[in-house]
Amino acid sequence: MRKSGKSYGEIRSILNAKIPKSTLSYWCRNIKLPTNYQDRIDKIMTLGGKRGRLIAVEVNRVKRERYLKDISLKNKYLLIKLKNKDTAKIALAMLFWAEGSKSTRGSLMLGNSDPNMIRVFLRLLKCCYGIDRNRLTFRVQCRADQDIPTLEKFWQLTTGISSSMIRKASVDPRTIGKPSLKKEYKGVCRIDYYSAHIYNELTAICKLLGGV
Repeated sequence: MRKSGKSYGEIRSILNAKIPKSTLSYWCRNIKLPTNYQDRIDKIMTLGGKRGRLIAVEVNRVKRERYLKDISLKNKYLLIKLKNKDTAKIALAMLFWAEGSKSTRGSLMLGNSDPNMIRVFLRLLKCCYGIDRNRLTFRVQCRADQDIPTLEKFWQLTTGISSSMIRKASVDPRTIGKPSLKKEYKGVCRIDYYSAHIYNELTAICKLLGGV
């Protein structure tokens, strides 16, 4: 077997015997190996290395999933905290402070490409103030080569806002003639809620928080 180019590990496997490598090496010390032996061994080692890396990647993936799941479970109780209106109002003020537009007084405007961000904003708004559907609109801001009806349908399902509240989509002129690279990109959903009182109150809370 050694003369045919089998490695010591293959020989032990074929014989199904736990023979020490040093013993096999001594027994086979005078055997001339085939000319292609080293190339074959290099291929085996390369395949073994690739297999080992794939296993390592999978192990790390599973570990990370468990780690993230553990974090979610430890912090799940925070969802109950948001049922408190005062806590929810602080969260809404912070979200508006970070992501909302301050240029249009008299209305809340928040745009984001993350569906979770938009859902959280609407959920907090409803918790703190309720939502008057007559004051609420949304529009899609997207790239020139994107299908607007498909995007509007996606964001409509995400937000639960009726089609009557959709305003004309806004296309970024800088993207004309430039194909989108990220096929999963759904554009930006811009929410407008017209209420001077809520705008002023959230702005005041942000200033109070900034003074702490």
